Amino acid sequence: MASMGVDAEQEPLLGDLTPGSREWDIIETEEHYKSRWISIRILYLTMFLSSVGFSIVIMSIWPYLQKIDQTADASFLGWVIASFSLGQMVASPIFGLWSNYRPRKEPLIVSIFISVTANCLYAYVHVPASHNKYYMLIARGLVGFGAGNVAVIRSYISGATCLQERTSSMANASACQALGFILGPASTDEAQVPQGNIDQVAVVATNVLFFVVLFIFALFETIVTPLTMDMYAWTREQAVLYNGIILAVLGVESVIIFMGVKLLSKKIGERAILLGGLIVVWVGFFILLPWGNQFPKIQWEDLHNNSIPNTFGEIIIAFWKSPREDHNEEPTGCPIEQAWCLYIPMIHLAQFLTSAALIGVGYPSCNVMSYTLYSKILGPKPQGVYMGWLTASGSAARILGPVFISQLYTSWGPRWAFSLVCGVVVLTILLLLVVYKRLVAFSVRHGRIQE
Repeated sequence: MASMGVDAEQEPLLGDLTPGSREWDIIETEEHYKSRWISIRILYLTMFLSSVGFSIVIMSIWPYLQKIDQTADASFLGWVIASFSLGQMVASPIFGLWSNYRPRKEPLIVSIFISVTANCLYAYVHVPASHNKYYMLIARGLVGFGAGNVAVIRSYISGATCLQERTSSMANASACQALGFILGPASTDEAQVPQGNIDQVAVVATNVLFFVVLFIFALFETIVTPLTMDMYAWTREQAVLYNGIILAVLGVESVIIFMGVKLLSKKIGERAILLGGLIVVWVGFFILLPWGNQFPKIQWEDLHNNSIPNTFGEIIIAFWKSPREDHNEEPTGCPIEQAWCLYIPMIHLAQFLTSAALIGVGYPSCNVMSYTLYSKILGPKPQGVYMGWLTASGSAARILGPVFISQLYTSWGPRWAFSLVCGVVVLTILLLLVVYKRLVAFSVRHGRIQE
């Protein structure tokens, strides 16, 4: 019995779809059905907790980094955030390939152990006497490596959901066919073996689209804390609190969007929603461009503007105030080291909130639609490795996004940074229009069902 369990775990979820194979003839038992859905719900919980942990950390990284190492600047922040995705990019194809040939619980257990260990290291990076920022860099990279298990989770959930659709009712098999999974009939006389190759152009194009979607959101979540601290003179505590509230509201908004696009996709299709989502994201970043004649508060401006004390009384007052200001009040505003603070207008709070709301609509729409299209395009093939590459492309975006925006923002300011982001989104929209007709399900492409 134990041997049979291991064999079943090692076998690809969608199995060997040939006449006479176990997956071709089997009708799933009630016990197997319940066991499968317990596994799916556990994996949902795993992904939820992982996302919660990521959200908690991402808003507090910048203040935490400033606190543990005074030599860290906004440019290094980009590398710290990117290290998470670098680790995930390396781990995702490895865990995906591992799950195709070994029991899936093996890569999941190993990845969770790595994540727990790395988070413990992250919690204590303030302990060493020096080089704390590099310890944080390593810790976040290891956390990302552990998060590479998302490839295993995605491939399992995609296949398991469709398998239960097929075995619970043949009438419901169309749901799997709509996803591109041709799971075969209960009898070998009812249909022929699914044949045909995956459209590799569509696969590559979807990976590029997914890369850009994650790239855009990664740079937004990276820059939001430094941006609000520079523009609105928020303290570290205020930035963590207010941005945390904003992130929580965007999370609720995303849940509503996820439910809405599921219904809308049945009417207009995934490609149209993906295109609309990219347009909304472009509008969001366009609104974020600075304008007007109001400039952000300059950090240290009070020190530079104060006149030199002349009388003994002024000297005593300055001496009395300075220690309190140095130790009890942290400097706020746009750092004078960033030269653009002197000539780039501030981004008004209404601009920022409107932009965040629009990006909160566009990003989840693009994210879920690109992932859904990818699953449809792949069809009945075991998806572990393919999902690993999709996760790796997303991780590459999370590497380049933070580095890109932190370097550009520090050197040239938000006007150049967000203008280039708008340009990237326009190019992505053009790419989507070029490959629009190829982004169809495997079953549609090979004529097994109508689109």
